[in-house]
Amino acid sequence: MATEKYTPRLKDEYHVRIRQVMKEKFGYTNEMQVPKLDKIVLNMGIGEAVADSKKANTALKDLTAIAGQKAVATKARNSIAGFKLREGMVIGGKVTLRGDQMYEFLDRFITIALPRVKDFRGLKGTSFDGRGNYATGLKEHIVFPEINYDQIDQMWGMDIVVCTTAKTDEEAKALLTEFKFPFVKN
Repeated sequence: MATEKYTPRLKDEYHVRIRQVMKEKFGYTNEMQVPKLDKIVLNMGIGEAVADSKKANTALKDLTAIAGQKAVATKARNSIAGFKLREGMVIGGKVTLRGDQMYEFLDRFITIALPRVKDFRGLKGTSFDGRGNYATGLKEHIVFPEINYDQIDQMWGMDIVVCTTAKTDEEAKALLTEFKFPFVKN
């Protein structure tokens, strides 16, 4: 018996529909010119909880649950007495998603997490870096379905950076718009 390999919904949509739309819109002559998603980086800073290692571990556990991949602790490079920070203390966590996990996370982010954000009116369409990458942030990590609201002792903010192979912000915005990113109309 042959087992069918599962592919994420957005990955299929990219290969079937989005590439064709991008080719028509920008006049690409080669399939390899069409921009695609490269990676998604999730970053969570834990702020004043640096003194409490239990809170740092909880934040890393939550980030791992959200990403579906083990989070890496980010540590302080320098000691800063004013912040009661010593070199080597855990000050946050990060995860880099690629491949199928990236598409799965993007699907949950767009369809489940963003609609749960309080007073959400859309993503800012100006948060591109000039090289086709888009960055946004969330004030509360509890909008993800993987987080059990009753077991949360503290809410964490997080940064989400979507890296594309697009050369310009215009191409990247068109790509993300095709992925149904809810950009605010200017």
